[in-house]
Amino acid sequence: MERRILGAGLEVSAQGLGCMGMSEFYGTGDDVESIATIHEALDSGVNFLDTADMYGPFKNELLVGSAIKDRREEVVIATKFGNQRGEDGSYLGINGRPEYVVQSCDDSLRRLGVDVIDLYYQHRVDRTVPIEDTWGAMKSLVEAGKVRYLGISEASSATIERAHAVHPVTALQSEYSLWTRDPEDGVLATCRRLGIGFVAYSPLGRGFLTNEPANREPVDEKDFRAQHPRFVGDAGAKNLELLSSLELIAKRKGVTVAQLALAWVLSRGSDVVPIPGTKRRKWLRENIAASDIELSSEEIAEVEAAVPRDAVQGDRYQARSMGSLNG
Repeated sequence: MERRILGAGLEVSAQGLGCMGMSEFYGTGDDVESIATIHEALDSGVNFLDTADMYGPFKNELLVGSAIKDRREEVVIATKFGNQRGEDGSYLGINGRPEYVVQSCDDSLRRLGVDVIDLYYQHRVDRTVPIEDTWGAMKSLVEAGKVRYLGISEASSATIERAHAVHPVTALQSEYSLWTRDPEDGVLATCRRLGIGFVAYSPLGRGFLTNEPANREPVDEKDFRAQHPRFVGDAGAKNLELLSSLELIAKRKGVTVAQLALAWVLSRGSDVVPIPGTKRRKWLRENIAASDIELSSEEIAEVEAAVPRDAVQGDRYQARSMGSLNG
C-alpha cells in the first residue's frame, strides 16, 4: 500500500485501521474476528492502527496489544488520552492535567504491551487546563522515550498553534468525510501551514456512506449511532435522500459507495490519512481496495455535488458533546 508522511516525518500507510468498534459502540464485538482483521490489515500493508484508552473502556488497547504482540515492528500504533472513564464505563469528563497525562501514558503502555507509543494524541482539549501545561507533560513523555510523536484531536487552529509552539504536532485527528467538511473551514489549512498531517476519523460517516442500509439506521440499542442527530428523525430521512446520486456515481464507476467515499477522502491530499473503522475482514478488504481508485477532477466535483456540505442535516454529535469539539 502507498505510504504517506504525517508531520515530523512519521510515515504511515495511506489508510489506517480504526479499532474502536472492535470493543464498543458498534454492537457486540468478536475478539477472534477482530484480531484476524488486524492481522489481515498488517498483511495487506495497513500498518497504522488507531485506538484509545476510553474505548471499552480500556479493552480496546488490550485487544490491539494482543493482536500485535509478535508483530510490533510492523505497526505504527496510535492511542489517546483525555476522555476519562471509570472501570465501570462511566464518563468522568475531559482531563488534561499534567499528572493525568503521565499516568495515562503508563497505563496505555502496559495495556498495549509495548515499550513506546508511536503517536500519542490528546483526545479532547481540556478547557480548564492551559494547553501549554498539557503539552508540556506530553513533551516530557517524548523526552523520556515513552512516546515518539504527539498529536491532538478535534482542536481549533488557535489551540493547534499553541500546542505546536510547545512541541511539534505530528497529526491532527478530526472527523472528515463527504458529510463532515468542517476541517475545510481553516483547520486543514493551519495544519498544512505548520507541516502537520491530518488523520480523518469516520471517513465513511460512521457507516452512513456505504451500501449497507443497516449502517445508516442503527437498530441495536448498543449502537451509539442512534444517539447522533444525523441518523435519526427528519434529519436522518433527509440525509438518506442525499445518497441516491452518490449510489448512481458509484455504480457507474463499478465501485461501492464506501469505496467512492474513501477515494474522495484519499484525494484530499498526500497529507490526509483516513482511518476507516471495521471489525470484520470483509469490510477491511472493501476499504483497502479504495486505495486503488483514481478520481478525476470532474468525478470529484460530481461526488461533492451529490453530497453538498450545506445539505447535510443535523449535528454530528448531541448538543452536550458539541462543546468538547474545536477546543
